[in-house]
Amino acid sequence: MYILVQKARNKIIRKLTQIPFVQAKSELVYQTALNKHLVNLPVLSTSDRALVETIKRDGVVITSLSALGIPSNPRFFQVAKKLKSEIPKSISGQKNEFVVHATSQQMMEHPEIFLWGLEERLLNIVENYLGLPVAYQGVFFRRDIANEVAIKSRLWHIDLEDRKVLKIIVYLNDVNEDGGPFQYIPQSLTSTVARSLKYRSGYIRDETMQQVLSPSNWKSCTGLAGTVIFAATSSIFHRGKTPVADDRFAVFFDYTSRQPKHQLYSTLSLNQENLLSLVNNLSKPQKDCVFWQQHN
Repeated sequence: MYILVQKARNKIIRKLTQIPFVQAKSELVYQTALNKHLVNLPVLSTSDRALVETIKRDGVVITSLSALGIPSNPRFFQVAKKLKSEIPKSISGQKNEFVVHATSQQMMEHPEIFLWGLEERLLNIVENYLGLPVAYQGVFFRRDIANEVAIKSRLWHIDLEDRKVLKIIVYLNDVNEDGGPFQYIPQSLTSTVARSLKYRSGYIRDETMQQVLSPSNWKSCTGLAGTVIFAATSSIFHRGKTPVADDRFAVFFDYTSRQPKHQLYSTLSLNQENLLSLVNNLSKPQKDCVFWQQHN
């Protein structure tokens, strides 16, 4: 019942935010916040600044853990591979099941995974992309099952929770074209496609997408285990291509601003007690990214 009430409430709020006057006022507040925060953006290295500029231009950057060179990478990857072996192939047994997530208990047993998403260097990159203080919306450890189920995140969509949403995706196994790669439509084409489809929200099937854009323009992010993808998922049509050869194991780290377009948006699956224990030894700026709602 609670979930149904939340969905109904969110639907009403979305309709209210589409009123022209409300949109104009919201946009003014947003632009003012961007201008005000500009002087507070963290200073980046030359390489990280180039990474951010590429995300802004193209919507996606493909790199690797080794190329990023964050000190905690080896431990994070080691722990993630251990958890990978503990994720069952199925939980519900239903024919439409297409993904199995690590449980909250499993995430607490492997805290290095959640904490990697709070690495200061990553947060600085995210903040420079967003232009505003970061809200860490959580981490999702998922096993995407190799089957023919094409629903939800396996269909084309744009994330609409905020004006800018950034996801960092780490592959835990080698992912080729048949292994369920993250796919996207370049940012330069997405707005044109959205207008052609009169897209507001929801999921788009291949058959519909093909009517307005040739599949030759669909980009697949393939790579070895340890591949890292920065994806501006509010600016590009994207999906997880249905894996047919092997299950895909990946970790998704989600970020928005602390004033998301839809104020009720939050995907953190861990409770307050768990979060407090995880971030106990972190800096105040890192903690603020987790408990951002307390500052709004």
